[in-house]
Amino acid sequence: MKTGVIGAGSWGTALAKLLAEKGIDVTLWVFEPDLCKEMKKTRENKYYLSGCSLPDGLRFTNSLEEAAEGKEIIVSVTPSHVVRQTVKKAVSHFKKGCIVVTASKGIENETLMTMSRVIEEEIPRSLNARIVALSGPSFAKDVANYLPTAVAVASGGDAESRKIQNIFSAPYFRTYTNKDILGVELGGALKNVIAIAAGISDGLGLGYSTRAALITRGLAEITRLGIKLGADPTTFMGLSGMGDLVLTCTGDLSRNRTVGIRLGRGEKLSEILSSMRMIAEGVKTTKSAYELSLRHGVEMPITEEVYKILYKNKEPKRGVGSLMKRELKSEMEGIV
Repeated sequence: MKTGVIGAGSWGTALAKLLAEKGIDVTLWVFEPDLCKEMKKTRENKYYLSGCSLPDGLRFTNSLEEAAEGKEIIVSVTPSHVVRQTVKKAVSHFKKGCIVVTASKGIENETLMTMSRVIEEEIPRSLNARIVALSGPSFAKDVANYLPTAVAVASGGDAESRKIQNIFSAPYFRTYTNKDILGVELGGALKNVIAIAAGISDGLGLGYSTRAALITRGLAEITRLGIKLGADPTTFMGLSGMGDLVLTCTGDLSRNRTVGIRLGRGEKLSEILSSMRMIAEGVKTTKSAYELSLRHGVEMPITEEVYKILYKNKEPKRGVGSLMKRELKSEMEGIV
């Protein structure tokens, strides 16, 4: 089962490690030439997953062609804003009938498409490729350290979902199938926006009750948008919805929560992002989510305030005040 993992960030490296340790033939594409050379020498990704030894059977390459050529499974794990251009460059090397697993969590700013839709647009129909989304509460470091983790895999067809379910399943990595690929991807992307809000709350020192309210009401607005776009509302109660939301809003390894904490403490967004090597997907996704809410007439007040803080320089304390002063409503409005 020849597999190419496209993207050697923390998550891509952890997934490549998982598959290679199962005896699967895996080639990991590393964008940075110096890092690729270092990984071949030390068998460690010192930039993105330091301290984790990578198996001898895992191959590294700086050639996108080599990573994609003839592979039965392609795992796309680049930052969401470069997924389209990366697939566009690699698609001529995709094997006919391959399965493309998208593990990137984001919504493209220009088109407001989820990653499976972006990939689908770039793959010719003649290839007969099938697309599966993998998402859920999963920090790369936890998976690399064999801590029990559960995720969802979703596609439009049962056969490819079950195949990917079996391929990725490990004693410490449990996979569940889901037929709602749109809902799974929306949950994985939008939770990053709410995680920034939760981080802002923590940075302001507002306490656990505030964080719990943000998580709960954040899930409500994610569900409202998902329903409007045609997703199954029950998906948002699952691993890629509530599960990933809770982890990203509370976990110390969450990059999006970290961005929020630093904003809440008074740092400027430009300073925060320039100091981070890894991508906080929620920053770009906030713009997409806000524009989706406007396009479809869906009320997403937390998303709106995060957007204003990130892109309109609104003071975080004022954002909290705006949320608390909103017109009183029914808790389940727009959900049931």
